[in-house]
Amino acid sequence: MNKKLLPLAGLLIGLFVIPSAHAVDRGELLANSCFSCHGYDGRLDNAEIIPLANYPASLIISQMKAYRDGTRQGTIMNRHARGYTDEEIELMANYIGLQGQ
Repeated sequence: MNKKLLPLAGLLIGLFVIPSAHAVDRGELLANSCFSCHGYDGRLDNAEIIPLANYPASLIISQMKAYRDGTRQGTIMNRHARGYTDEEIELMANYIGLQGQ
């Protein structure tokens, strides 16, 4: 291989191989904001905040959409939920739902 092409080859390998080794699930990234209040991995010993561990993803999805759409009242969840699309809600709910299993 031409010595002038070695840096380019290294760059191309780095662009395609290294990021995939450190890829983080998008649902996990979204769910991390939930864990700050609901506890890491959805487990919490605070009676005032519902722990999300063992919650079915379908229930999380329906409740988040209800908070977002204003059909379910909450103290702060309505404001949090407004910032998420259907896809984002489903991604985070599916990730959290897996944590309880």
